[in-house]
Amino acid sequence: MMEVSLQWPFIVFVLAMALLLTSAKPLNVDDNEKGRFVQSRNVETEKLQSLKNSSMADRLDDALNEHAVDDPEKIASMVDMSIRNHTERRNLGFFSCVTGNPIDDCWRCDKLWHRRRKRLANCGIGFGRNAIGGRDGRFYIVTDPRDDDPINPRPGTLRHAVIQDRPLWIVFKRDMVITLKQELIMNSFKTIDGRGVNVHIAYGACITIQYITNVIIHGLHIHDCKSTGNALVRSSPTHYGWRTMADGDGISIFGSSHIWIDHNSLSNCADGLIDAIMGSTAITISSNYFTHHNEVMLLGHSDSYVRDKQMQVTIAYNHFGEGLIQRMPRCRHGYFHVVNNDYTHWEMYAIGGSANPTINSQGNRYLAPRNRFAKEVTKRVETDARIWKHWNWRSMGDLMLNGAYFTSSGAVAASNYARASSLGAKSSSMVGVLTSGAGVLSCRRGFTC
Repeated sequence: MMEVSLQWPFIVFVLAMALLLTSAKPLNVDDNEKGRFVQSRNVETEKLQSLKNSSMADRLDDALNEHAVDDPEKIASMVDMSIRNHTERRNLGFFSCVTGNPIDDCWRCDKLWHRRRKRLANCGIGFGRNAIGGRDGRFYIVTDPRDDDPINPRPGTLRHAVIQDRPLWIVFKRDMVITLKQELIMNSFKTIDGRGVNVHIAYGACITIQYITNVIIHGLHIHDCKSTGNALVRSSPTHYGWRTMADGDGISIFGSSHIWIDHNSLSNCADGLIDAIMGSTAITISSNYFTHHNEVMLLGHSDSYVRDKQMQVTIAYNHFGEGLIQRMPRCRHGYFHVVNNDYTHWEMYAIGGSANPTINSQGNRYLAPRNRFAKEVTKRVETDARIWKHWNWRSMGDLMLNGAYFTSSGAVAASNYARASSLGAKSSSMVGVLTSGAGVLSCRRGFTC
């Protein structure tokens, strides 16, 4: 009797569970539809969240286009993060274009570079890193390659664009060869952006940057520049004046600051390819391709012009190629950081100077010519050794090939080169990759540049 009473609660529990299971409602068609509806809502929610993330990434891209920062490497990191989180661009091959060149890696991986052209202004390095060009202005589209009237240039021409007194980001509607009758005298806060088309400034006068600030010149073929002048030329909407004979430089920088010359191809001009004189400073010359010229680059007006003691110029990631003879660069007075360039040709010397410039050569590749009397990278111009032995010229991590050698001088202490240091040098073994895109790039819309 006691056994039956102990088992009875268990039997009641089993019967109750069986009754509950047999009375459960089977899943009908409506429930299946409800399940699919819930699943669909989840998918839609995920899509909406994805779109929200994409929108936020786009807003970040827009913000980066409109605001400059002091640290371009921080901008590069932020851009990379934005792209990685952008759902529509998520794929494994997207970053295969990264080279280690911090300028190029900042913008060239973006297939939509043509929609975000002004991002380039956030990618500067070196002493000219704060040059914003026309970042804060409107776009100006050059549609007409003619230069008939340097006093009253017609709208749609390059001359009409560069003389305006407001910031402009200047682009080109199509391929064109622009032969300038007189110097192209630029105004402040301008970017000339040749990406996506083939633009030549050639067979006439070339570019003058005089007593202005914040200029970016990118993606132009500049060659066969002639000496012009003794003419009236307009420099702003409200001023034109008499110009004496110009030297025929490819790009002449005169008393100007915050200048960035990037990814241009320059050759065969009447005087220098790029000259910076008369108190110019805060300049970066990067990723250009120089060929077929004698006196390539002059930095500093004269030995007696002491205002150039404040000059600071970065020369980085350039390729000094075939047909070059000397001045890569030739320096006076100031502070010059020559970093991660590829020197594959010179006939006399690569780097020269006078008037006690500080030259900091880091991570370059110097390939000497066959001429056994031209193996030296450096030249002190018309100066006694008892004087130049105190000049601060150093070579750190440079790769010397075919008998090339750099004659150092001055103090060893790093503090002596503080004002001639503008970015971290990479290994000279990387120079081939860092400079592989030097010169004008072949950029097409919808593809990485």
